[in-house]
Amino acid sequence: MTDDAHSGRLPAETRIGRAALRVVDLDETTAFYRDVVGLSVLDRDEERAALGVDGSVLLVLRRDADRPARNRTDAGLFHTAFRVPTRAALGEALGRVRERWRLDGASDHLVSEALYLDDPEGNGVEIYRDRPRDAWPTDGDGSVRMATDPLDVESVAAAAGESGLVDRAPLDTDVGHVHLEVTSLSAFEAVYVEGLGFETGMRGPDVRFVAAGGYHHHLGANTWRGRTTPAAGRGLAWFEVVVPDAGALDAVRARLDAVAAERDVEFAVTERGDGIAVTDADGIEVRVRTA
Repeated sequence: MTDDAHSGRLPAETRIGRAALRVVDLDETTAFYRDVVGLSVLDRDEERAALGVDGSVLLVLRRDADRPARNRTDAGLFHTAFRVPTRAALGEALGRVRERWRLDGASDHLVSEALYLDDPEGNGVEIYRDRPRDAWPTDGDGSVRMATDPLDVESVAAAAGESGLVDRAPLDTDVGHVHLEVTSLSAFEAVYVEGLGFETGMRGPDVRFVAAGGYHHHLGANTWRGRTTPAAGRGLAWFEVVVPDAGALDAVRARLDAVAAERDVEFAVTERGDGIAVTDADGIEVRVRTA
């Protein structure tokens, strides 16, 4: 077991794995993530599509037309954030968005540059690239400092060069983070910080960013829209947190057991063949598995 596991923290190698969405129109939503985000369709049947890069699945879409639309009060997904490896790749993504979709926002977060849009069913999407970690600004306590400044969109577009429209995201693309809308930040911290073992980074009265290994954030949670009821409709089905080894997974189990015994927070833990699934008080399922 790693030293981080003994200390109550997730190991630095922890990352986000796949995310899964419940959708009505599987054809249209698959086309969006293929043609706009730039993922490849790796597997597809009438009820399910798996998309990713270089043979690795990043996103699973499942048709669920019988499930109701997400209610305006429901917790759930704020956005899935696809991380590209270079500024040129972000410029290529911007080209796809401009040619084939619509850009809803663009921000410079000091540690990263990000594009924001919604998929055809209203699920939030971020496409971003990180600046080099040694260039990230920090506060006096050593924590990573972020901001939401206007992005120089034309400079990002120029970074793509003269290659024209590029259909596919680079092979090093991954899911860098997932951002949730929750009903309670204290309940979020009980499960994801005290239980799973993420460390809290940026925090405000209505937002928390948590991460492993000093990253700016692997998970975000906010209460900006005043969600008051658990997730029940379409949208986020589950997402993965990937830990490096069985020792780290056992440490997560132990921490969750301690939270269940000591805290008045509702969540459920079930065993899976490759790890565990945790359903938090907002009905959001996070699957923790080994790499």
